[in-house]
Amino acid sequence: MRLEGTRLVLSASALSVAVALATPALAQAAPQANAAPDTAPAAEAAQPDVKEIVVTGSLIQRPNNTAVSPIVSVSNEAIKASGNVNLQDALNQFPGFTPAGNSGTGGQGTGGRASVNLHGLGPNRNLVLLDGKRLPLSDISGTVDTNIIPESIIGGVDVITGGASAVYGSDAMSGVVNFKTLRSFDGVKADVQNSLSEKGDAYKFSGSIAFGSSFAQDRGHVIAAFSYTDQDPINGKARSFFSDKTPSSYIGTGTFVPNATNAPNAAVVQSVFAGYGVTSTINPLLNLGFNNDGSLFVQTGAVNYKGQTNSGGYALVGGNVRMPVGQQVDFMNGLKRKTAFIKADYDLTPNLTLYGQFLFVDLNVHTASGNTLTQFGQLTTIPVTNPFIPQDLRTVLASRPNPTANFLWNGRYVGLPYKSWDEDYTVQQYMAGLKGNIAPGWTFDVYASYDQSVHNQTMRNAVVKSRVQNLLSAADGGNSLCQGGFNPFGDANMRSVSAACAAYMTKDAFSAERLGQTQFQGQINGKLFDLGAGPAQIALVAGYRKNTYNYRPDSDLQAQNLEAVTASQPASGRISVKELAGQIDIPLVADKPFIRELGIGAAARVSNYSVSGTVTSYEADMRWRPTDTIMLRGGYQRAVRAPNIGELFSPQQGTQLVIGTPPGSLGDPCDYRSTARTGANGAQVAALCVAQGVPQAAIGSYSFPTTATGQLVSGNIGLRPEHADTFNAGMVFNAPRGGGLFGDFSFSVDYYNISIKNVISTVPGLTVLSKCYNLDGSNPGYAASNPYCALIQRDSNGQLVNVATPYLNLGSLKTDGVEAQVNWATPAPFLGRTGKIYATTTVGWLHAYKVQLLPGAAEMNYTNISNGAANPSSVPPRATPRWKALTTLGYRSDNMGIGLRWRFQSAMQDVSSVLTPNNTQVGIAAYNLYDLFGNVKVGKMFELRAGINNLLNAKLPYVASSQNGTDVALYDPIGRSFYIGARVSF
Repeated sequence: MRLEGTRLVLSASALSVAVALATPALAQAAPQANAAPDTAPAAEAAQPDVKEIVVTGSLIQRPNNTAVSPIVSVSNEAIKASGNVNLQDALNQFPGFTPAGNSGTGGQGTGGRASVNLHGLGPNRNLVLLDGKRLPLSDISGTVDTNIIPESIIGGVDVITGGASAVYGSDAMSGVVNFKTLRSFDGVKADVQNSLSEKGDAYKFSGSIAFGSSFAQDRGHVIAAFSYTDQDPINGKARSFFSDKTPSSYIGTGTFVPNATNAPNAAVVQSVFAGYGVTSTINPLLNLGFNNDGSLFVQTGAVNYKGQTNSGGYALVGGNVRMPVGQQVDFMNGLKRKTAFIKADYDLTPNLTLYGQFLFVDLNVHTASGNTLTQFGQLTTIPVTNPFIPQDLRTVLASRPNPTANFLWNGRYVGLPYKSWDEDYTVQQYMAGLKGNIAPGWTFDVYASYDQSVHNQTMRNAVVKSRVQNLLSAADGGNSLCQGGFNPFGDANMRSVSAACAAYMTKDAFSAERLGQTQFQGQINGKLFDLGAGPAQIALVAGYRKNTYNYRPDSDLQAQNLEAVTASQPASGRISVKELAGQIDIPLVADKPFIRELGIGAAARVSNYSVSGTVTSYEADMRWRPTDTIMLRGGYQRAVRAPNIGELFSPQQGTQLVIGTPPGSLGDPCDYRSTARTGANGAQVAALCVAQGVPQAAIGSYSFPTTATGQLVSGNIGLRPEHADTFNAGMVFNAPRGGGLFGDFSFSVDYYNISIKNVISTVPGLTVLSKCYNLDGSNPGYAASNPYCALIQRDSNGQLVNVATPYLNLGSLKTDGVEAQVNWATPAPFLGRTGKIYATTTVGWLHAYKVQLLPGAAEMNYTNISNGAANPSSVPPRATPRWKALTTLGYRSDNMGIGLRWRFQSAMQDVSSVLTPNNTQVGIAAYNLYDLFGNVKVGKMFELRAGINNLLNAKLPYVASSQNGTDVALYDPIGRSFYIGARVSF
């Protein structure tokens, strides 16, 4: 849309909240904080070279630039002053966001992707745009990795915190995040920033440079921006919090796992331990570990254990020998990102403009999960002919009914290099378009784009099961295969693996993923009629989009031949959609008593998907401004989301399901320590476990040795689209501009209500376990034929191998709440001529978040619940606090600024209060973080900024339902950190 002589970028926000994240001390930012919340910032409106109006949340510009949907705007200065080098970390501070994928959620090779999640409804239910256009997809679920967005080109972010499917497309059920690129400019802008924790780690660097120029007598404009970001990983050993977290039963000494159907003779086992001076009774079905001197110990109870305790990676937890794995894992991912962005436009004629855009991103995310691996799937076995078997173990093995049978063992490969993943992304997007005037009051804009995202994943030092089995089965212990062979008996032996054997046992496993997206879209805008309050406007849109996906995993990954990683199968698919959409805005009354403005609007979109068929979404809205200072607004929308490629076509893909260790967590309900077994119905649970494959002889002492198991996710081409009804109503108040204490005051409050039916999701793995074993009353007969029990797979020893969680149309999701924003400033001339003291806050109050797993089932109330370190895309999300707020108090002027930021989250209950209400774990106390920041300008070209994040060094809270004992995606694991940055323009 073109306006003669001006170009104006509008936030159209419910309240300008740039100061909520940062000091708006720049000359252009100070007026923005003073702007009416639903009008253009005064500083931007005053710039004479602006030509174009870009409005977020609408296909057309509404009268007076009002926004009917609540929109939060965040300036580039706000992002910079937050001290973050990744965009989603700055956005997650706002109440409307729930942390999804970020640097704290990329363990075990899950991609290290960064995603945004509005209202906790999942990153696949909000839409991420760049200048109103779709970005390249990052995964099979259709989410966008915000790591690919070059931070150097961002001029600000607008967030629609309500449904927008009718305007933008079916993915926008919970809202839209629109990243806005820099406007055209002439000159050079360079920016650098460094940050470091007070412990000397967590180093982050970002640097960027942007060039802008006009040409051909100002008929053309070009911007080129380049940036580089480097973020160091942080290992669990760097923080004492993780020294005792995730105390796994798999230990580096290795253990012999008795088979209940071929158990050692109890008297022989007792005799062996009597030789050590042990007089207590030894259960022959308990795992036996290996001391470095060849003697045996009982892992449960640490009987005759001679190894390290609370050092060297070992710990005694409840008197049992464990290896806390939290101290080995990278809890924050390393990241390197290089970006290039170019956009240009050229006026072919006064009424016709050609434009184009190119985006390139080279991104590497590094994750590590330690050198001590949990074994998934079938365990490797050791024959009795192995030459390394200690003599006392030989005595025990010979007492079995079948003394020559191979035996099971488990352990951790403490002598091998850390297993890690390098996730290499190469993203490209090409766009070209043509826009201009058709007739007076009518414009058009057509464009085409193609993007490609290539994801190459390399698992470093992956342990190959078949090669381990070759070494264990060899008559010489594997010495003929590699120098020294492989001796798994005892910590010292496990740590003495030769370089040749380490190379033989491991490999770099390579997998490749490719996504493509092709788009064509045309839009026409025009004015229709005038009822006396301004012209009615219309926008018509037609578009076509095709998405393709192809995934080829490593052959050993397909065959479940890699330790600690569940199987993953090849996948491919494509979907396409044809869309028609329209939006109309009709001003009804203006400049009348009690009606400064009254208008209505509506939009509709028809989408025809190649697999799911035709879906329709629509919306209606109204705005009323009784006075210049007050606006009331509201809207209703029927939103629709069609299933994506992953939900439709994904073959069984393995992932990790964290179940914890009983009785502190749910764990495996068949575990003799679980509340399912120790409760009133323990005998019935035990009978069900035996029916599922736990040997009758072992049921009395059966335990699951670690905190996680496999989870198998698979697609379903029979899925139906989701449907949502969304509603929002709110009020905006702007005090009359002027001097005095309240001469710069604005306030907004909005209620949102989102109800989704036919929810496409996997049944949460913990829910499968709870329902199968009747922890919530779902299987009162304790029948093995129960549909939830059918999703559980156990091996021949009864060990929990996998929980199947296919995509299904489940029940419903419902959430509603209130978001309020306040902005206040008052002149402070005693501190400087242009000085002001300001305060701003954004507050979110959650009324309800409810999940219905199946149609007709009871709703499960997840309001005010901590869900542990849930999967980034899981529903319910990792946290649904009742209250969340972001508040800033500070001082600003044209030349400098300083401020204090307060991040608040209310106390929550643990998810066990929903899943196992009779065994509720400790919840989480209220969480508070304080940040100090400031900036100073030196002349017209140079600005320096600095800050301290987590000023009071708040500690990580304990999260009972999390495998790591906390949630590093939600809470700050770094501690007090410092950043300093500089910007120069010329």
